[in-house]
Amino acid sequence: MPRILLLLALAATIPLVAGDDENLKALSLAARSMNSAEFRQALEQAIPEKARQTGASISHGGDFLYAIEGAPKARLLVNDRPVRLTASGNLLLHRATLAVGRSHSMQWFADGATPGARVDQPAYLPENYSRPGVPQGTLSEKMVGESKVYPGLKYDWWTYVPAQYDGSTPMAVMIWQDGQSHVVRTGASRTLNVIDNLTHEKKIPVMISIFISPGLVGEQRWRSIQYDSVNDTYARYLRDEILTEVAKKYKIRMDAYSRAIGGNSSGGICAFNAAWFMPDQFSRVMSRIGSFTSIQWKPGVLDGGNVYPNMVRKQPKRNIRVHMTDGSEDLENSHGSWPLQNIQLANSLKMREYDFHFFFGNSQHNGAQGNADLPAALVWLWRGYDPAKTEEVYVMDPAEKTKPYFRVATLNRE
Repeated sequence: MPRILLLLALAATIPLVAGDDENLKALSLAARSMNSAEFRQALEQAIPEKARQTGASISHGGDFLYAIEGAPKARLLVNDRPVRLTASGNLLLHRATLAVGRSHSMQWFADGATPGARVDQPAYLPENYSRPGVPQGTLSEKMVGESKVYPGLKYDWWTYVPAQYDGSTPMAVMIWQDGQSHVVRTGASRTLNVIDNLTHEKKIPVMISIFISPGLVGEQRWRSIQYDSVNDTYARYLRDEILTEVAKKYKIRMDAYSRAIGGNSSGGICAFNAAWFMPDQFSRVMSRIGSFTSIQWKPGVLDGGNVYPNMVRKQPKRNIRVHMTDGSEDLENSHGSWPLQNIQLANSLKMREYDFHFFFGNSQHNGAQGNADLPAALVWLWRGYDPAKTEEVYVMDPAEKTKPYFRVATLNRE
């Protein structure tokens, strides 16, 4: 393996960003030899002792290094397939180059027989990483709001304004649920890096990002009430309170063509809710591991996300564009089946010829897949955007029309 690729293989799963100078120095030394004392020191800095003993990995982009210490009988599955381990002293190692823009599973058997936890890890795209020379936007201080649409509800929120905003041209808008998970640049989502890079490359419009946390009423977190209830309440909250407040400070676009909304899990169905009930306000949806299940379903009183596959098939078509991701190992519980519900919704969107994209991988209920392909998702969602326009009738990609419906591949457990 060329030295530069080895360096990439050793970069930590902790986000590799400017500021990790000591870590980067150790990785550079480790690239010289996998059997050297310097390599051992770098590996110990990258992977804590407890993790080395049970099995772990470090990665950058699609280059991965897997390691376990003091376990000569250990086995490893990568994406559910056994891989060959190479001995180096009391270490067992495996290097791999995996597809980027998606998550990959890792499962160690430290004693050779007992399975450890199955872990999903993102193979980030290049745009997930901070790049020199790319101007960074401005993240606001955390703001605290109090809702009238949800009486007594208090919430935290932030705005992120790209460096390209000139103060005179109205910006497009994107709203992100569970906003607290997006505002730390070195966090797992790397959202701020992605926005900076794609804006700089003109692959997405100059847009203000609004990061909103689910609110509290007293000591009770109302995340599921806000996100999983299939009605127009959350959309009204965004339109009448959040966007109204943002418009007092910034010039923003008012057309649905220029507005996107996204989220993970319950935040994913929340994004779909907002566009479904108010397509005149939001037309671009990003749903990752969306909870299209019965979490808030109260028969005869309130719909839950479990109704969406059938509603999409039978209700009037909305002018919305939808990007979805989920994985075969997502949740299965009393509320429903996340994988099957996402497949059903994707097939319903296909049947009605919506402009949609669905990536179905092997991930569990976590952010690994969504974080890995965030740049591609945003480029797809905003493709063809023309700031001179205020509307577009979304049509299914001709290539999608030729593809089959999604189907469950495993027919029997025997």
